[in-house]
Amino acid sequence: PQKKITTKIMCYNDNIENKTSNNILKIALKHNVDVIVFERLSSNFKGKSSEKIHHWRKISIIKKTCAKAHIYGIRYSTINPKNTSNLAFDGSGNVQRGINNNYSICKFTNGKIYNCDLNASYNIGARYFIREHLKSLSETKVLEIMAKVPDLSKRTKCTLNTLININNILKVY
Repeated sequence: PQKKITTKIMCYNDNIENKTSNNILKIALKHNVDVIVFERLSSNFKGKSSEKIHHWRKISIIKKTCAKAHIYGIRYSTINPKNTSNLAFDGSGNVQRGINNNYSICKFTNGKIYNCDLNASYNIGARYFIREHLKSLSETKVLEIMAKVPDLSKRTKCTLNTLININNILKVY
């Protein structure tokens, strides 16, 4: 009986994995995206057994989505996940999570109340575009921009506000 239950749970997990991957790809195709950006999740996750299983499923969803995206000519990219949900996208600093015992809402230091996942999504997208902008520039220009935008010195501190500041500087050039 234990093996039958385990098999059933694995089938449910596979189904969730397939549906999630298909939905991500459906949205990407609907909006004609060129790149799907994910957080880079390592496979050497340390934590409770249930957390490891949850983390493992995230990695398999990413792998399955990337394989399907390749068929449609959509590229994928990964970014460092550190501080994507801890920092406010407007550059105001760290966020406070769990307002009124609701962990999907966060409060910025300037008082704004925002959705945690949307805040993290802004930061994930911003980090991707920051990396792409800086790749195309010469080293001297990158150093000039770093002097004007100090958050760039540590990539894990980059937010949407950092990207906006870089774009404003690049308009001057």
